[in-house]
Amino acid sequence: VQLQASGGGLAQAGDSLRLSCAVSGRTVRSTSVAWFRQAPGKEREFVASIRGSDGRTAYADSVKGRFTISRDSAKRTVSLQMNNLHAEDTAAYYCAAGPTHIIVSATTNEGSYDYWGQGTQVTVSS
Repeated sequence: VQLQASGGGLAQAGDSLRLSCAVSGRTVRSTSVAWFRQAPGKEREFVASIRGSDGRTAYADSVKGRFTISRDSAKRTVSLQMNNLHAEDTAAYYCAAGPTHIIVSATTNEGSYDYWGQGTQVTVSS
C-alpha cells in the first residue's frame, strides 16, 4: 500500500483547506485511513479516521465540527476537509492506512495503521 498526501499550504484563521490522500495497492473500501498531525515540538496526534469496513468516522475533539473526512472509491482518495482553521491547526499532516476493520477504541492509535504517507504542511496564520 502506498499513500500520497497533498493539499497542504498557507491559510489564514477562518479559512478552509482540503487535504487528499491517494491510496494505491488496495481499494479505499478495504482500507481504514486516518489523518494524524504533528506540530513542531509536539507529539503526533490523531485527527480523524474513516473505517474501511463500514465508513464509520471518528474525530479528535479539537477538530470535531470543523473537519470532515470522506472517501471517494472511484478516485481512490480519502480527503480531509478543514474548515474554520485555527492557528493551532498548524502542523504536518500525515495520512495512514490500516486493515479493513479496526475496533472503535483503536482507531485513534498510531499502532493500528501499517502504512504512512509523507507529510503535507498546513500553516495557519492568526
